Amino acid sequence: MSFAGLFAASDSSQGSGDMKTVDAMFKQIMLAVQQSHHDVRELRQECAELRMANAALERQVREGLQYNMYNSRNGTPGFMTPAPPSPQLRPKLSPFLVHSIPAITTSPPEAVYYKPSPLGDNSLTAFPFGNRDIPGFYVVIPAGGAGTRLWPLSREGHPKFLLDVTLKGRSLIQATWDRLIPLTSPARTTIVAGPAHVKSIRDQLPDLIPNNIFCEPGPKDSMAAIGLAAAILALRDPDAVIGSFAADHMISGDEAFLSAVAEAVEVAKKDYLVTIGIAPSHPSTGFGYIRLGDKLGMKEAPNARLVSSFKEKPDARTAAQYIGTGAYRWNAGMFVTKASVLLDLLNEYKPDLADGLRTIAAAWDNEAEREAVLAEVWPGLEKIPIDNAVAEPAAAEGRVAVVPATFGWDDVGDFSSLADLLPAEANQPRILGDSHLVLTEQVAGGIVVPGSGRLIACLGVDDLVIVDMPDTLLVTTRARSQEVKRLVKKARDAGWKQLL
Repeated sequence: MSFAGLFAASDSSQGSGDMKTVDAMFKQIMLAVQQSHHDVRELRQECAELRMANAALERQVREGLQYNMYNSRNGTPGFMTPAPPSPQLRPKLSPFLVHSIPAITTSPPEAVYYKPSPLGDNSLTAFPFGNRDIPGFYVVIPAGGAGTRLWPLSREGHPKFLLDVTLKGRSLIQATWDRLIPLTSPARTTIVAGPAHVKSIRDQLPDLIPNNIFCEPGPKDSMAAIGLAAAILALRDPDAVIGSFAADHMISGDEAFLSAVAEAVEVAKKDYLVTIGIAPSHPSTGFGYIRLGDKLGMKEAPNARLVSSFKEKPDARTAAQYIGTGAYRWNAGMFVTKASVLLDLLNEYKPDLADGLRTIAAAWDNEAEREAVLAEVWPGLEKIPIDNAVAEPAAAEGRVAVVPATFGWDDVGDFSSLADLLPAEANQPRILGDSHLVLTEQVAGGIVVPGSGRLIACLGVDDLVIVDMPDTLLVTTRARSQEVKRLVKKARDAGWKQLL
């Protein structure tokens, strides 16, 4: 063989060897990548297990704290402002309390891990992982009112939505935030509140973005509050779907709640004004009712129906008749709709109010201009609930839908309903605060709030409401607890405004 032939054979052999080396290296790389994917999957699984373990531990700690609150004088009574979710911030007393409470340190909320509301009943089972976010969905939380039927526990400067009235370690507005954040984000969660409550809300919700709290100069009822948020959000995102949920309501059944809201969003995308109807547990005379109409037949929202009509608070006999038909739901005041649709309805039924809100929204991002426009326009806006302004007339035209829901709901409207939310031994009064400050003998039912720090002793009285605060004492019965607001009016007329 010639030298050329030898060199050719040598080159061919070397090329073949290089190819084999490249193939081997490629196989090794692929094996390494596969092993890496396997390791990542294992890490994810370990993280998931750790999250579950942490959730279980958190619940055990929470239950332990709750037990201590009921059985120790060192607990945090429900009439005190609970700790915000930040280790840098400390719990603060309500402005009308004088004794101190221990500091509580809590962990900041995680960005992606769903932490159910502590006022719900699915703290471990409801969507522990996964993304529940609904793109384009904005939450509006109207935080108004003084909760006069819970006076003197609730005050104008420190209303019930800022209070931990169930001893779960979170105020009602904090629980509302916790409950809704899986569906949205802090960037799409807004609150409408009065100037007296803005600072307290920011203290309790440190994750609230500053330009997402809309301060209304004075109370104008729900239509102006929700309409203001809708007008501002419509400018920020013309396709925004908004959901309005009161800051001071109790929900049990987080999974059913999230599912109902998600279904309502799908209906709202079809240009309906959507409300969520609560299955009534008894013939209440304190709530409004929704009469169910025909099914909408929407694949994305199989439970949705048209609203036949809205009914005002009925008397006891009418309420019992409503329950008997099975065609009625409680009206919880939850509304989901496109911001643009709500403004169009408002423009149709209340054009002056719509014009005023659009004028304010147009100036909102310029602080100096905003204050001037608010001062000029806001006082002249009509004071009217959203039900009367748009929901009722729109329902008559077949433009309002309802998603019947199965979760538990209560508006914590008076001391009687609050008593039902607190634990107690059989036939014993409920105690909101330090149980060592309450002595009873032959006493059944009722609720006692030992807020002054002094001993309360009860003998042979049933179903009483006793609220003992440092500056005020209220004594009534559960049966008449709805009438406490009449006392508030009398106290105002008698010159006791500083106690309100």
